[in-house]
Amino acid sequence: MRFQSQKVAYYFFATCMLLLSLQIVYGFIMAFAHMGYDVLHNVIPFNTARTTHTNLLVVWLLTGFMGAAYYIIPEESGRELYSVPLAYLQLGALVIVGVVAIIGFHFNYWEGRKFLEIPRPLDYLVVVDVLLFLLNIGMTIWQGKRHSTTSLVLFFGLLMAALLYLPGMIDTDNQTLDSYWRWWVVHLWVEGVWELIMGAILSFLLIKLTGIDREIIEKWLYVIVGFTFLSGVLGTGHHYYYIGTPKYWLLVGGVFSALEPVAFLGMAIYAITMARKGGRTHPNQNALSWTVGCSVMSFVGAGFLGFAHTLPQVNLYTHGTLITAMHGHMAFWGAYAMLVLGIIAYAMPLLTGRKLHDTTTATFAFWTSNIGMIAMTLAFAVAGISQVVLERRVGLDFLTVQKELQVHFFGLTLAATLFTVGIAAYIVNFIRYGLPVGEVTPEQPGSDS
Repeated sequence: MRFQSQKVAYYFFATCMLLLSLQIVYGFIMAFAHMGYDVLHNVIPFNTARTTHTNLLVVWLLTGFMGAAYYIIPEESGRELYSVPLAYLQLGALVIVGVVAIIGFHFNYWEGRKFLEIPRPLDYLVVVDVLLFLLNIGMTIWQGKRHSTTSLVLFFGLLMAALLYLPGMIDTDNQTLDSYWRWWVVHLWVEGVWELIMGAILSFLLIKLTGIDREIIEKWLYVIVGFTFLSGVLGTGHHYYYIGTPKYWLLVGGVFSALEPVAFLGMAIYAITMARKGGRTHPNQNALSWTVGCSVMSFVGAGFLGFAHTLPQVNLYTHGTLITAMHGHMAFWGAYAMLVLGIIAYAMPLLTGRKLHDTTTATFAFWTSNIGMIAMTLAFAVAGISQVVLERRVGLDFLTVQKELQVHFFGLTLAATLFTVGIAAYIVNFIRYGLPVGEVTPEQPGSDS
């Protein structure tokens, strides 16, 4: 690392590992319930497990983005972080909000709005916490020696993520209006501004890992940002098909959703091209694998599988089924989870001085987790197609169909077990790195041109 204050990122990354572990635990609770073994129902009902599982996903990814920013922004700005104590305060506040929210879910203390379940008082605390974060990185950029495209796109993506949280806090007693504003948060995060964050972190990693000229890589970043806004904003329309909005959203949502894979395809081509040109000489090949793998898997999960079921004629049958879970698991894994794991894989050797990035454990973690996720996606696909045929075409009732799907969740659980083994190996490797040592290494000439 180049600056002492980059050590802050380690504690955000460690929090990520804990939250990811908890998310997987709740995923298994749901899987066993789907198989008919809902033995924890009196303690953790299915709706509580599902809410906790999805919200842990959001929180650990946001924590990872914050950690990535605290590592990247000082290096890109050429100065120490504006305030290290503020960063630790902000992390502590974020953890407190997360713990209160998770405990609250188990006592029915929530709003009950899908993906935005945390109660309103905690919403305000989240806003304050994110504002502190933005102040810290914003002042670091403002007072920095340089203002790179990568740092500015990263800051803008994080700023817009904060602003787009606010529509979800609009009070309304109208179900259609509530769904309308809720999708402003959910969709425009994961298929809008989070893609900006993804593009910026990918750019940083590719600059560091490939040695390709910064100007070339950041030109690609401009193109990706353009496609993201072109398709992502109006692509929100594919969530408006059946919530009571005007029929023109069928056309708008269908057309622009069909364009959304272009941004992810651009990221895949961009990462693979840069890696082929200059990525074979960097010692941290594990971080490069996560970086390139992120771009490829995000195109498959978010791009291709998303497009496959967002056209109105298809979505009429697949909406609200396990097809959505198929797309969601691969999309979040490829686009954002692998991205966070990639920046951690890159940063940890530099933060700790321990070269554990290309060990057998690190390689095993990459391949096992990815193979496990692909197997989970296939299991969800088979279960989802079966559900669509039995429920939407044959006309069987919901509970009858759920019983027929139990056998598919047995296969899904096996795949999830393989995935979990891979993640466990990643976490073991993370623990083996130990705490950051605080040694600052001067930047090598030409390494960040």
